[in-house]
Amino acid sequence: MNRALDQLSDRELAALAKSHDQSAYREFLRRYKAPVFRLIRSTIGDEAEALDLTQETFVAAFQAIGRYDGVRPFRVWIARIALNKCRDWARRRKVRAFFSSALPLESASHVAGDIPAPDRNAIDADELSRVRTAMAALPAKLREAIVLCGVEEMSQQEAADALGVTVKTVETRLYRARQRLRAVLGGG
Repeated sequence: MNRALDQLSDRELAALAKSHDQSAYREFLRRYKAPVFRLIRSTIGDEAEALDLTQETFVAAFQAIGRYDGVRPFRVWIARIALNKCRDWARRRKVRAFFSSALPLESASHVAGDIPAPDRNAIDADELSRVRTAMAALPAKLREAIVLCGVEEMSQQEAADALGVTVKTVETRLYRARQRLRAVLGGG
């Protein structure tokens, strides 16, 4: 196979993947692994967990590749899967936090902590930490909208498609998220 996979559209690549062409899966990973990781890390705030969830997202996407219709961009389709993985992770984390507080301390040592891993590559780690903390404090619906549009640079239409809501809903969530972040971060 001497195809230039990087020249294929996502729809064409999906057709190859549906026929179990391993090179198509590798090309999807090459194209979307970094954006999916950034989306997840920005959503949950934990780099190590983001790596695991990125892997889970691609496994789920590849298992469901037959349902990808090519109407919307693959980027939007996989972002929706990634957000669902983040929501599942948050629910599991709440359950673990509940049980860790309900168990005797010596019995709960294996339960994951609530402190996100520090970002060692940050130029201004304090400011980055303030922004991440402020974003993490946002309600999930507001945080998802601002991550998709602000961090991942999706259009409001793409974010609406990924979230399964209207463009007006995304616009409202972005407005509210920005208001709250400005209030917390002191930007106006």
